[in-house]
Amino acid sequence: MNADNKQILLNANRCVTKGDYEGFLLFCTENIKYEFIGDKTLQGKEALRAYMKEAYIEPPVFNVEKLIAEGDFLTAIGKISMKDKSGEIIDYSYCDVWRFDNGKMAALKAFVIKTP
Repeated sequence: MNADNKQILLNANRCVTKGDYEGFLLFCTENIKYEFIGDKTLQGKEALRAYMKEAYIEPPVFNVEKLIAEGDFLTAIGKISMKDKSGEIIDYSYCDVWRFDNGKMAALKAFVIKTP
């Protein structure tokens, strides 16, 4: 299961970098919970769809440095770059803790820090 969850996340991220947000959502449960620690929480695919439409002005670029899996949980550590509304590219470091349910991404706790 651990290797499967790693591949699921990599495939889902590949959809995002191609701008295929609906493809990404196919990897998620209907009631997915997206929690940005210290910021906001999104509940369900519709909320996530709206967030992606607003936040991803252009598809972001991921650099996954480590994937650590145990049971239904997968931790991804890396960097992400994305444009803001003014067109400036902003770089972030992240640690995402995913929970999977029957082969789908069910919950995310995202620890994201803007980097200089």
